[in-house]
Amino acid sequence: GQTVCTNHVWGSPFRAYGSPQSLYSSELLMDELAEKIGMDPWEIRYKNCYRPGSTNPSGQEPEVFSYPEMLEAIKPRYEEAKERAKKESTDKIKKGVGLSMAVYGCGIDGPDSSEVWAVLNPDDTVTVVAAWEDHGQGADMGMVGTAHEALRPMGITPDRIRFTWPDTSKTPNSGPSGGSRQQVLTGSAIRIACSEMLKSLRKPDGTYMNYAEAVSAGKPLKYVGKYTVPGVPCDEKGQGRPFVVYMYGVFLAEVSVNTETGKVAVDKMTLMADIGKVNNRLVTDGQIYGGIAQGIGLALSEDFEDIKRHSSLIGGGFPYAKDLPDDIEIVYFENYPRELGPFGAAGVGELPLSSPHAAIGNAIYHACGVRVHRLPATPEKVLAGLRGERV
Repeated sequence: GQTVCTNHVWGSPFRAYGSPQSLYSSELLMDELAEKIGMDPWEIRYKNCYRPGSTNPSGQEPEVFSYPEMLEAIKPRYEEAKERAKKESTDKIKKGVGLSMAVYGCGIDGPDSSEVWAVLNPDDTVTVVAAWEDHGQGADMGMVGTAHEALRPMGITPDRIRFTWPDTSKTPNSGPSGGSRQQVLTGSAIRIACSEMLKSLRKPDGTYMNYAEAVSAGKPLKYVGKYTVPGVPCDEKGQGRPFVVYMYGVFLAEVSVNTETGKVAVDKMTLMADIGKVNNRLVTDGQIYGGIAQGIGLALSEDFEDIKRHSSLIGGGFPYAKDLPDDIEIVYFENYPRELGPFGAAGVGELPLSSPHAAIGNAIYHACGVRVHRLPATPEKVLAGLRGERV
């Protein structure tokens, strides 16, 4: 029953304190600690993961405790992957398996806010007016899915929900699309605006007024939803409640290392993902696939140190489709709804790219005994490591 650490040193919930390289290094450290005390990498994580009574580095108790269940769920896959790696390894191609964990806060530190309007239209559709900027992560479906759930009592189907693009001359302030905050913050504001609409338009018999009835009754057609999370900024000692909703994940990477060329290929990635209740499965799958793809690029090829050479995506080592595995498995854990997220949802944006690179780094070591301490794990570095050099 050895316990090595009492907090998640490998997954700081503070973006400012947890750069990709530092998170990578701390996850490698966990495997190094496990090796030094003769403990399996899975076991050291399982013994030290958040459980009731734990606090994160800011002294805050996690809002949910999904890590034990996720680690238990990934254990059979992990053992099977190790057996497969052992069986399929050759003198030239060495196979390896690696784990990493991730935690990421949803929001801007402290009492983050968002505002949304819900408007009943003459054709009995509803428009969600918000400045939820879309960087490709699915803001349109985020708004529609959340509003649909909120307006179920009125029987408003998704095809009757409209949304706006973020023209800040015409929309309220919904805050930036950063920090994986929008689903939590703007989603909650959507829920509140729609709830105000339901309360106003509900008839004594339990049905709801349509547009003509609302106008005849002198009811407002626009409803405002404002939401502020009860966050507390960290003090000078780093203690506080900077985020009230977090995302949690466990990554499993399976790799092949060509010991003649140093080339690393990712054969499979698995993510156990706790993002609360899932809004739209297809959109969320796409977000996670994209994040994992970015993590693979960060792990193996992306390098922007040389500005002249890396002034383009191609020059910077942007991963191609051929560099990504066809086998990416996502397992959602939805039985940990977030009390302060809309209908139990957390964010998702940055969870899938928070530490897949660390799992890949640990898998490289398991495959060929080379720890690449500074990303990316290029063939040159792997070959140098195989020669006994520190990389």
